[in-house]
Amino acid sequence: MSTRTLPLLFINLGGEMLYILDQRLRAQNIPTDKAKKVMNDIITTMFNNKFLEELFKPQELYSKKALRTVFDRLAHASIMRLNQASMDKLYDLMTMAFKYQVLLCPRPKDILLVTFNHMDAIKDFVRDTPTILSQVEETYKQLIEIYTPMSGGEFQLIRQTLLIFFQDMHIRVSIFLKDKVQNSNGRFVLPTSGPVPYGTHTPGLIRMFSCNGDEVKRIQFRDDGNYSAALREGSFDLFGDRVIKLGTNMYSVSRPLETHMSGTSKNSLQHTKVNTIPNPLAKEELNLLAKLMGGLEVQNPSNPDSGFRVNLFTTDEEEEEALISRPEELSYEVINIQATKDKKANAKLAKIMGEFSELEEPAPSSSSKGDDLLSMMDGL
Repeated sequence: MSTRTLPLLFINLGGEMLYILDQRLRAQNIPTDKAKKVMNDIITTMFNNKFLEELFKPQELYSKKALRTVFDRLAHASIMRLNQASMDKLYDLMTMAFKYQVLLCPRPKDILLVTFNHMDAIKDFVRDTPTILSQVEETYKQLIEIYTPMSGGEFQLIRQTLLIFFQDMHIRVSIFLKDKVQNSNGRFVLPTSGPVPYGTHTPGLIRMFSCNGDEVKRIQFRDDGNYSAALREGSFDLFGDRVIKLGTNMYSVSRPLETHMSGTSKNSLQHTKVNTIPNPLAKEELNLLAKLMGGLEVQNPSNPDSGFRVNLFTTDEEEEEALISRPEELSYEVINIQATKDKKANAKLAKIMGEFSELEEPAPSSSSKGDDLLSMMDGL
């Protein structure tokens, strides 16, 4: 498993989350100042310097439940609130969108271009807020420094790690179904046409070489596809044309945000259930996550009128029905565990908890909103 996968997973899922929330805030006619505050608060938390420092350390991926816990707290880092069903739907849309992008990447390295597309959009969200913008640009520099020197083989390992993470997720999404890129069973349709990956040739020719390296024979064959020459390579710099469109905002045009559980086959649900049985360390992982994230600022405004709820469904009734009908196998219920009373029982946990307590003493400022989130990186 690649130890450099987590930052790309987090940033791309975070980008998709911001696309969806931006669309829903507009659809519900949330006042501009409140909508902007929500987006700024979430991005500030996502790109907190100390948190990103921990995020970019080589480490294995979290479990699905642990990652869901991260985004549950991240989505509530401002004055916006989501009910359980809307949070489930938000996470489903995020994960299926990024899974689709990973599957359709022409080359494994293009996952970085997908990440830059998300980063470009995030930068645009905060273009009028210099302090947050500087945090985002610092992350660009880290991405360029760490990932651009990587080989194709290293990116292939990252891609495979991501696909393994997503392999049991087959939730139908209305946008994908209408565009005919997803089947009724929730599996994506891979194209057999279009430009080939950069640095490759269109299929249809086999060349044979002698042991001396000389070409001795050519055989042409029918590829049964409609392939075209590769496009130019996208820019891996701070600014530039990424060329590929994967990772751009597919909600920029008003489209319904619908997901369907009924499309998941019985066999798929059974397979998912088998793979989501907690391993012996899962509870400890979630216990530690819950404690370390306990201080993440979730605002409870003194003025009730300043907070608001966002519904990812058309009506409240539809939201309630979705919560009731959601299969247990696809539940990502967040587990909250109280801190251990005996800190001596776990010296490492006690040390982390002590450091975490120090972070909670000062009054949190907007620039340090994500400090508490970084703590969950330790000890996992």
